[in-house]
Parts: sequence; structure tokens; C-alpha cells
Amino acid sequence: MEIRTVGVVGSGTMGNGIAQVAAAAGHPVLLVDTSEEFLRRGLASIEKSLQRGVDKGTLTAGEKSAVLGRITPGTTLAPLASADFVIEAVNESLELKRRIFADLDRICGQQVILATNTSSISITRIASATRRPPLVIGMHFMNPVPIMKLVEVIRGHETSDDAWRTTQSLAEKWGKVPVEVHDYPGFVSHRVLMPMINEAVCALHE
Repeated sequence: MEIRTVGVVGSGTMGNGIAQVAAAAGHPVLLVDTSEEFLRRGLASIEKSLQRGVDKGTLTAGEKSAVLGRITPGTTLAPLASADFVIEAVNESLELKRRIFADLDRICGQQVILATNTSSISITRIASATRRPPLVIGMHFMNPVPIMKLVEVIRGHETSDDAWRTTQSLAEKWGKVPVEVHDYPGFVSHRVLMPMINEAVCALHE
């Protein structure tokens, strides 16, 4: 399946970064949040990020305008019915994510892969809120998204090989380096990070 239109749910730090990267790769992007104010902030962050590229000479003013022109904001999930791939990037709340995924499952086409940018929540538990667990996957970007290359592509217990390959290919198209991860607490990056933080606290205590 060709992925053309990308939906992004959440226009905060991670969501607007993902929207920028997808739009810069040539995709029409549907950026959704709960209020016009949140969307204005998200779009302002994207504009500021792109302007830094213009100032550094890595991006032209025309290219900046083209990227911004590919992003369509909205305050409901309904337009995501036309998306070919959707990434959720809201707060780290299992209840919230499950509610969003249940709605996306109802709204989006049956073949559409639903990805979550979670850094810690089980993909399998999120997927169980849908009727398409084989098409639910984790896509954990690093912050700041436009700069950091690593993306953890996380398989839920039922994620299909086709969904993983499609997501891996999309990440590579966006100039990212995908690493395959299984659904384990902390995945890879946080699983390695937490013992380091604990040891730092121990060192401070001592």
C-alpha cells in the first residue's frame, strides 16, 4: 500500500516534530489536536524550526513554505478517514491512548496502520482497544524529532510482519534509522537509560 497522506494526533513537542518530518518528506499531513490554540502553538513551533534551516542555508524560503503548506490542522479525528498512516503523539496515558485508538479504529480505513509514539506504554495493551492489533505498532521518535535519527519501531504481540516492514520503510524514507524492538517495559532506549539515572541518584546520595 502506498502511503501518501499521514495523520498525526497531537501537536505538542513530539507531534509537531513528526508532522514537520512527514511534510518535509513530501506527505500531505493532517495534524489534529483538541483546540485551535494548541494547533497554533504547534504550527508556530514548526515554522520556527524551519526558519532555523533557512537561516543556516540548509533550506530555502520556498521549501519552508512548501512544507508548511502540506500541513492541514484540525480539531477532530474525522478528517483522518482519508489518511493512509496515522501516528498518535499525545500524553503518556494508557486510558487516553486506548480511547484515541478505539476512535481511530472506527474512523480509519481497515488497511491503515495505527502507530503510537509512546516511550513506555505497552503496544499490545493499546492495540487491544482496536479490532486491528496486527496493524498497531510503536514508532518512538527521539526529541527533537527533526534532528534525531533514531526511531524505535516496536512490535506488539500481534503486530504483523507487513506492518513492521511498512513502518520501517516509512521511517527510512523520512531519513530516520529504525531499530526493531519488542514490546518490553522501557523498550530499548528507556530500558538502558533508567539504570543510568538510578546510578546517578545513588552517586548523589553517597
